[in-house]
Amino acid sequence: MPKFTVRKQALVNRFSDVCARWNVFELIKSGGWLMLPIVMCSVVATAIIGERFWSLRRKKILPPDLLPQVWQLHRQKKLDDALIRRLKVSSPLGAVLAAGLLNSRHGRDVMKESIEEAGRQVAHELERFLNTLGTIASITPLLGLLGTVFGMIEVFSAITRHGVGDPTVLAGGISQALITTAGGLTVAIPSLMFHRYFEGVVDGYVLSMEEEALKLIEMMHGEREEA
Repeated sequence: MPKFTVRKQALVNRFSDVCARWNVFELIKSGGWLMLPIVMCSVVATAIIGERFWSLRRKKILPPDLLPQVWQLHRQKKLDDALIRRLKVSSPLGAVLAAGLLNSRHGRDVMKESIEEAGRQVAHELERFLNTLGTIASITPLLGLLGTVFGMIEVFSAITRHGVGDPTVLAGGISQALITTAGGLTVAIPSLMFHRYFEGVVDGYVLSMEEEALKLIEMMHGEREEA
């Protein structure tokens, strides 16, 4: 049998053995020490995604009947300081509306400025952890690339020591390079997708809160019909 065929068969057998033991633990182990920070990033990203899905529920951020209820209480002159404080902590939309109500006696412009200021604070709170998720999406491909570089260094070191006669000697470095790259991309791609998704959700919520607050201002100054 030709020597090249023997080498090719040995390499095929090597990868067949890897595939037979294909599981998460073996992948992490084969990828080297750089798989540890990649796995940690994946755990943090998963936790952030779950927390943001829970915290950014629409009913929690924008209670659908809040503005009509606030307007009715205002018309009935029942919006005292205690109710406004309760409104402020009830939801992000409540915090924005409460900021306008607290400054309603100072005129439309002051109301609008206070609502805009409260809206910026609420937007910052809604974006909590998104910077971390974006950072994970950015650094995990770099960690994978670094693992690829280390894997290639190992390959060339093996070539220096043993030559290119035995492909199985090179398989370890090559697999490490490929596994770390795949691991980094596997974490980065969904992290980037969810980061962009949550940014869009937050932008939509902020726009809706501004619209609701503007309705309240206009109703209180007789520029719009009741909600």
